[in-house]
Amino acid sequence: MEQLSLFAEEINLSMPLASRLRPETLEDYIGQQHLLGEGKVLKNMLDKDMISSMIFWGPPGVGKTTLARIIAGKTKSSFVDFSAVTSGIKEIKDVMKQAENDRMMGRRTIVFVDEIHRFNKAQQDAFLPYVEKGSIILIGATTENPSFEINSALLSRCKVFVLQAIDRNDIRCLLKRAITDKKGLGTYQINIEDRLLDAIAVFSSGDARAALNILDMAVLNGKIEEDGSITVSEEILEQCTGKKMLLYDRSGEEHYNLISALHKSMRNSDPDAAVYWLSRMLEAGEDPLYVARRLVRFASEDIGIADSQALQVAVAAYQACHFNGMPECNVNLTHAVVYLSMAPKSNALYVAYGRASRDAKTMLTEPVPLHIRNGVTPLMQELHYGEGYQYAHDTEEKITDMKCLPDSLQGRRYYEPTSQGQEAAVKEKLTEIEVMKRRLRENK
Repeated sequence: MEQLSLFAEEINLSMPLASRLRPETLEDYIGQQHLLGEGKVLKNMLDKDMISSMIFWGPPGVGKTTLARIIAGKTKSSFVDFSAVTSGIKEIKDVMKQAENDRMMGRRTIVFVDEIHRFNKAQQDAFLPYVEKGSIILIGATTENPSFEINSALLSRCKVFVLQAIDRNDIRCLLKRAITDKKGLGTYQINIEDRLLDAIAVFSSGDARAALNILDMAVLNGKIEEDGSITVSEEILEQCTGKKMLLYDRSGEEHYNLISALHKSMRNSDPDAAVYWLSRMLEAGEDPLYVARRLVRFASEDIGIADSQALQVAVAAYQACHFNGMPECNVNLTHAVVYLSMAPKSNALYVAYGRASRDAKTMLTEPVPLHIRNGVTPLMQELHYGEGYQYAHDTEEKITDMKCLPDSLQGRRYYEPTSQGQEAAVKEKLTEIEVMKRRLRENK
């Protein structure tokens, strides 16, 4: 447990680079603009000095601890840093007693608990009465889903904020600042190419602390030139990261060439080629979550209802990447890539949405038919909203001949199922439905 004053100590250059460059104000804080941008929820809470207990949920190295410290400084609160490993119930109660005394004197206490999911139920429960009374503002940080890892009673009293991996461009700016800032490596003259800084940003996968650690190690192992400057070469960076500098740029042509190769290999039911292109991307430092998102898209675009299980497999692979990270999740992605490669293929859903979107864009003002509008007020009912609606569950077949498209689009067919995999049964069922609806109309 660590209790800090509001006065920052002089920077010790023997400290880790990430600690020396830790931002002290929101203006210097990198990322999380979805929370801290103008008009966003957390920014508004801070501007109005109306903070409450909260949970920061996000991957490592995205600034959870730093943001908690900044909040304490901005709100002029005492800051108590708890460790889930070394702090027990006795330590919690001692701090709560001091916080209660401070509250009586008009001073707030922010208690920060890193990796709060590691606290057991009794430890988490020990915070409850003090959070309820307002003796403390609790800020918990976790890399795990708080819905599963934090007691529901405590979670219900906290606002959950999801922190995102830091954008590569932001990490690149952070690395450049580290090279020039006197608190960082600015006391040295460092020679490093921009492409190598880009590579560090790629390797770090949105983790600012990891990026700074790589840079620090690379500079420490750099070549000292005759003029005293330090040169970081590609070879040194490869040694520090354990990765080869493959021909790859996540924002350039090769990035799109490789994801295209992966996608088209799966579409062509070639698992060997698909796994090869997958490994090319991962070994070059691609973000596994990016690959997983592309697989989720592929599952619906190229397989769809021919094998609906494909979407579940792809989503599970994304979750596995989030839980495991690299390199452990490489086999999870391989699992999904092989499954998607071998699944029956259908682009019927992709084609259906394309057809519907073309009509939607050119016919944006087509009125919703009155009989399928929701007549929830007397005025709406007077205007015949919902009049003539046919409730399918009232029929034996659970089908009516009611038309649900606007009059100008009657007869349009967007979804044309194929005969691939499970979609063959869907095609047969759709044909049966159309015959049944036609019969119902004829019998009127």
